Amino acid sequence: MKWHSELTLPVLVTAVFAFTVLVVPTVSACTRILWNSSDSAAIVGRTMDWAESTQPKLWVFPRGIQRDGGMLGPVRLIHDRPTRWKSRYGSVVVSGYDLGAFDGMNERGLGMHLLFLTATDYGAPDDTKDRVQAGLWGQYLLDNAASVNEAIDLMKGIQPVMVEHGGFKSTLHLAIEDSSGDSAIVEYVGGKAKIYHGSQHRVMTNDPPYDQQLKELAKWDFSDATRETPLPGNVNPIARFVRANYFLESLRKPRSEREAIASVLSIARNASVPFNAPYKTPGTIYDTEYRTVADLAARRYFFELTTSPNVIWIDLNAFDLREGGETKTLDPNDIHLSGSVESNFQVVDQPPF
Repeated sequence: MKWHSELTLPVLVTAVFAFTVLVVPTVSACTRILWNSSDSAAIVGRTMDWAESTQPKLWVFPRGIQRDGGMLGPVRLIHDRPTRWKSRYGSVVVSGYDLGAFDGMNERGLGMHLLFLTATDYGAPDDTKDRVQAGLWGQYLLDNAASVNEAIDLMKGIQPVMVEHGGFKSTLHLAIEDSSGDSAIVEYVGGKAKIYHGSQHRVMTNDPPYDQQLKELAKWDFSDATRETPLPGNVNPIARFVRANYFLESLRKPRSEREAIASVLSIARNASVPFNAPYKTPGTIYDTEYRTVADLAARRYFFELTTSPNVIWIDLNAFDLREGGETKTLDPNDIHLSGSVESNFQVVDQPPF
């Protein structure tokens, strides 16, 4: 695998560093929560926790966009077998530093979430597969898959590639779900992909790998729960994993979409990291920057910036997603944004990735 750039070294270093500020291997945070146990709900939420702003932006992409999985912004990172594709489906995503999509939903009701996992190892280059830099892994699936099953089949032909510079690595694992309630968690550990497929896989946090998280969860008894039921209350990944699973078990069938969204958002808030909460080592903080919730059946996507008093949302059905349509973006860091914000999106000439 070749990692040289067609641009100058200073440009490469700047671009890679901007991306990998997200993905320091020594620490990680974020929580994904899927509520799929109700006949009327296929609702998924996540938190994004980091030590500084990831400069999130909302993007709406139409069908027909040409993408190159070997690019990191203007820099070519992968020369040997980069994944190239033309998007089949439109999507709404949240970007980080305009260099990759870390959360989103497509027009067919497939949801995608990239979270951090220190143990991630994508393995040695596999010459039988095309390669995609890890920040575009999720976008590739949103662009090309209509369901979890389709996404899993697509992943058989690609290999995520670690973005690395100066000890920083894009150690990511993936959660996907669709409007039927199907779910999968995908981790690369020890150089091999491990896929946990089934509607029972509803919560994902960070370290340790998912199989070990499940073993920890099995130690807890949530039967006949009351307010006296003991729960881990700190912000480490296992504590968040246990709490999110516990509160999911208590949710009742929603009477409306409004109640369903509020239910999942309430659990995401409970799993959030408060401002300045101590994290892995003394002095480190990984505050929750934002939360998202998606109604996968209705194709509505909700976004809550922690520093904003309001929740905003978009109806993906309200956008022209036909091939040749406009790429649009919204910077959510506007305290005046509230409610439905389709009309606040701005047209851009080119997609950022």
